[in-house]
Amino acid sequence: MKKLAPSIDEWLKEAKAHPSAARVGMYLVHNGVVRQTPKAQVRQGIDDGSQVTGMEFAYDAAKVDAAVAETYKMAGIFYIKVWLNEGRLDLGDDIMYILIGGDIRPHVVDALQTLVEKIKTECVTEIEQKH
Repeated sequence: MKKLAPSIDEWLKEAKAHPSAARVGMYLVHNGVVRQTPKAQVRQGIDDGSQVTGMEFAYDAAKVDAAVAETYKMAGIFYIKVWLNEGRLDLGDDIMYILIGGDIRPHVVDALQTLVEKIKTECVTEIEQKH
C-alpha cells in the first residue's frame, strides 16, 4: 500500500541533531519519482511508443539494510537514511528518498550513487504499467 512521503526538512533536522553531525560537511538527498517515460527508453534508447501510467513497487528490507551497512563502510560517510514507498504508484509519486551525510562532496556523491544503484538493481522490484 502506498505510503505517505517523509518530510525532508524533518530528516535534515534529525540528521543535524545526530551525534555524527559534527563530522558532516554535506548532506545530499535523492528523490526518485515515477516518470512517464519507460525505463528502457531512458536507459537503453528503446522506444516502443508506450508511456508509463504507474508502477507496482516492492522492496526487500533486509537487502536494503545490507546495502546501507555497506555504504557506511565508504570513506567519509557518517549518516544515511532511506525511505522506500510500496504498492501501486502513480505518475509523480515518490518512489524513494535517500539522505546521505559525509565529510566532503566527492565522498557523499559517490556514496549516493553507489547506494541508489545497489537499491535499484538488487533490492527492489519495479513493474511499470504502460499504455
